[in-house]
Amino acid sequence: MQPTALAGVPTTMDEEYELQTHRLEDFHWWYRGRREVIDAVVRSLELPSDACILDAGCGSGRNMVELARYGTVTGIELAEASVARARARAVGEVVHGSVYEMPFETASIDFAVSLDVIEHLDDDLLALRELRRVVRPGGRALVTVPAYPWLWSSHDHVNHHRRRYTRTMLDTVVADAGWEMDRLTHFNSVLFPAAAIARGLQRIGSSGRPPRSDLERTPRPLNRILSAPLSMEARLIGRGRSIPVGLSLLVVLS
Repeated sequence: MQPTALAGVPTTMDEEYELQTHRLEDFHWWYRGRREVIDAVVRSLELPSDACILDAGCGSGRNMVELARYGTVTGIELAEASVARARARAVGEVVHGSVYEMPFETASIDFAVSLDVIEHLDDDLLALRELRRVVRPGGRALVTVPAYPWLWSSHDHVNHHRRRYTRTMLDTVVADAGWEMDRLTHFNSVLFPAAAIARGLQRIGSSGRPPRSDLERTPRPLNRILSAPLSMEARLIGRGRSIPVGLSLLVVLS
């Protein structure tokens, strides 16, 4: 059965912004840094060589490129423009559908990721329960989300976020979905103080201004500078270290 979107779930972010993210993913410091962090964690999990991997909410499929090194990767995505881009990468099957109702057999997935996805959903619990259904007993899942509700800004509005998470919020929803938490860490910590100040000032001075995203084209020299802290964090997290504060949260589930 073809999975369908549920009422109240945005079928896509603004198309212009969606296409902008596709253009930025290869070089923008945030996307590059997050890929390094994710790759360090995946390496540490020592997945079976023939692992069946799912990218739930795969977007343009950019993360599937790295995940394909660890097994056979399948993506599922609701936004049609992203599905087309992901399929064009030809790194694995891409299903057009909702993470609420995935056309995969129960206990058929060894490892799943859902990277900055559940904060977009009206019902994050339902999505995490569906993820729990398709991942086999003994399998793992990796989820990332934006941290701290008090950091809410125009970036969250433009991205159609429903929420940002505290550790307690994330711990509660994954437990209610039937998962056990293997590890939890923040990342993107070095820029946390500057981002907190900038977003506070933005709230003070944003009256009447249209919402804007943080993901703007960063000059390439600055991209290299901003990538360095996340590269350092990736090495630490890959060694099993946890970071106490940061703009994002990462959880490994079993």
